[in-house]
This record gives sequence, structure tokens and C-alpha cells, in this order.
Amino acid sequence: MRSDRFRRHPSSQEIFAMRTSAWSVRWTPARPPSSAVAAALVALALCLLAGAPVLADSEGPLEATFESDGVTLHYYTIGQGDPLVLLHGFTATAEANWFLPGIAAELAEHHRVVAIDHRGHGKSGKPHDPAQYGAQMVRDVVNLLDHLEIEKADVAGYSMGAFITLKLLTVAPERVDSAVLGGAGWSGEQGLPGLEELAASLESGQGLTPLLRTLTPADAPPMTDEQIQFMNQMVLASNDPKALAAVARGMAGLVATRDQVAAIDVPVLAVIGSRDPLKAGVDALQQVLPAVQVVVLDGADHMTATMDPNHAAKFSQAMLEFFAAVPAAP
Repeated sequence: MRSDRFRRHPSSQEIFAMRTSAWSVRWTPARPPSSAVAAALVALALCLLAGAPVLADSEGPLEATFESDGVTLHYYTIGQGDPLVLLHGFTATAEANWFLPGIAAELAEHHRVVAIDHRGHGKSGKPHDPAQYGAQMVRDVVNLLDHLEIEKADVAGYSMGAFITLKLLTVAPERVDSAVLGGAGWSGEQGLPGLEELAASLESGQGLTPLLRTLTPADAPPMTDEQIQFMNQMVLASNDPKALAAVARGMAGLVATRDQVAAIDVPVLAVIGSRDPLKAGVDALQQVLPAVQVVVLDGADHMTATMDPNHAAKFSQAMLEFFAAVPAAP
């Protein structure tokens, strides 16, 4: 295992401005997109960024690796206090999802934050077998807790990370004090539709085209072919498409049944953008698990809920208020 100290990361506003400026130079569309689409493009570009580091000088998080059932997984730790494990979304990384928008830094003022790069992502190993994903990603979280000798932790996941968190609550609730589901809820007993189409698109070089269309808010104009091409170039440049295809196919292993969800007795918070197409999953979760608390970020969509600085600040605040209100474990 190795452990290195990163440099202090700049503020989320500084990073957001730097990244936006850089991409505006690289990509000048023939027809400027609407402000809403442009914001979503920048946010998604930030989410997909995996190659360029976003953490800079002194007193930043510690970086380390561990072995989880034969795959090397990478993670960060920062802060002190009750342990909080952060799980990022599909095609993202711990850096892009949690550190870039400043969420990890806010949480680390009150918690010992542990943010993992899931297998298939970031600096972690990238097997190409779908059987290495899905339920195995849940086991990775348990293995991480064991590795760090953490008996119980708060766990927060965004998008795919939220599905991993929900599944964790059904198979190892004794390891979780409380949970936050960001950008997702319950996908039903049939799971998410379109995963095979997404996997085939990744394998054929078409990237995330089906997913990009799915995550476009209903009140936003459809993304143009040029915009989709730009985003796909980003994801193909900074990820292993075969590994991501395997992740997509393995997600069937994250499905939780209605009875499993209804039996959850761990405190749960769902945070979702009002314009997020996956908000229906949060509505479904409320029907099955009435005790779930819900915070809706007005005006946010699936991308901007964590990547826009204003929405990210509200996301962090909702999490901190929720954790503070949860009774201390005996």
C-alpha cells in the first residue's frame, strides 16, 4: 500500500472558473448552445474529468490503495471525526465528484472523509468482466471499511454511488450509521433501463450517447450531435470504455427488491435536483420507504446538483444538517 500527501486544493469557484475557461478555448461550437445546455455541458465535462489532477498544494487529502478481492482500489482520506464514506457516480472519480466542487472539503470540517475511486474508474483497477462489478462494488465498500478498521460509517453516494449505497443498506446495514442518496433513489425491481444499450454504445466507440440523452432535463432542448460528440470525446479520452461497458452490464447486481428497501431501518436522506430525470426514483423510494428524508435542489439537474458551486454548497449543507440530526450510535 502506498500513501502520498496531495497539495491543498483551490476553492471550488476557482477550479470551476479555471476548467470552464480551459474548455471554452478547446471547444468553440459553430452554434453556441443555450445557457442551460452550456452549463450542463461544462458540469458533465467536469464530472468526466479523470486525467488532470484537481488537488493542489499542502494539507490536502491522503492518497492510498488497498486490495479488494484481487483488484487494487484507490481512495482518499481527509479530515477528522466520525467516518464518512463517499461513493462517486458512473464515469466520474472521487476527485471529480467530491473534491472538485468543494463538497469533500466542507464535509471534512466535521468528518473523517474517505472517498473511493470505484473499480473501473479513476486510479483504481479496471477489469473488463461484468461479474467484477455490481454487487462486487458493494463488497468493495465493506472491504474498505474492514481495511480501515471502521466498524460503522455514514455513507453517501451520488448517482451510481447512490445505487451502491442503497444496495449496501440491504446487505450490510450493520456497517452503516446513516446514508445519503444523491441524484438517485430506487430504480425499481427491474433496475435501470437501457444499460445494455449503454454498454454497446461504449464498446462501439459511441461513448455515452444514450446516457447523455437520458439525463437531459425534460425542460431543456435536446443536446446537439456536436455537443454529444464533444462529451463523448472527453469520456473516451479519460476512461477505459471496455471497463465502463462492464460496469454498465454489472449494474443489474445493484437492484434491490421492494421488500428489501421497505425493511431499511437506517436513517436515509435523498438529495435530488428538481430538474433531474432520475427524480422519479426518489419519488418511488418515498412510496416504499416513507421514513426517507428528501431535499430537492431547486433548478438543479443531474449534472449541476454537485458540479455547480451554488448547488454543491446546498448539497453539502443538506448532508451536514442531516448527519448532525442523526442520533449518535451507542
